[in-house]
Amino acid sequence: MSELVPPSRIYAVKTTGGQEKTVANFVGTRAQMKGKSIYAILVLEGHKGYVYFEAPNAQAVGDAIVGFKHVKSQIPGMIQFEDIQKFLVTRPAAQELGADDIVEVTSGPFKGMRAKINRIERNEATFVLLDAPYQMPVTTDANYLRLVEKAKAKA
Repeated sequence: MSELVPPSRIYAVKTTGGQEKTVANFVGTRAQMKGKSIYAILVLEGHKGYVYFEAPNAQAVGDAIVGFKHVKSQIPGMIQFEDIQKFLVTRPAAQELGADDIVEVTSGPFKGMRAKINRIERNEATFVLLDAPYQMPVTTDANYLRLVEKAKAKA
C-alpha cells in the first residue's frame, strides 16, 4: 500500500536581515534531530529577511523555529506557491528588454544614468545615454540594466 502524504503548505518566517541561511541551516538541523515534519526550507536571494518552510501546518514550523535568536516572527497564514514561483526561475534580462526601451544602468562607470536601448543581441545591449551631452553608443551586459519604461507600441 502507498502511504498518503498529507498536503503541504508554505509558511514564511521573518528573520534578521542577512541571517537567512543561518536560520535555514539551524532549523533544518533541529527539525531532523527532533523529527519535526519540515519538508523543505527555501531561502530566496530577492527576499532579504525571510525564510520559507514547507510543512503540513503552521504548528510544525512554530515548533521548529522557537528559541532561535535570529528568528523575529512567523508570518500568519500560508504563502501561495504562485507568489514565490516567479523567484525560483531566473530569466535573462535580455528577454524583458527591447529596442527603444528606457533603462537605468545599475553597474559600471555609467551607474545611475538613464539610457535608450538601440538593439539587443544575445545577452548584450547597445544603448545611448540620455543624460550625456553627446550621443555615444555603449554596449554592455543586459544584466546591468534595469527597465524604467517600456517602448510604446508602433501602430
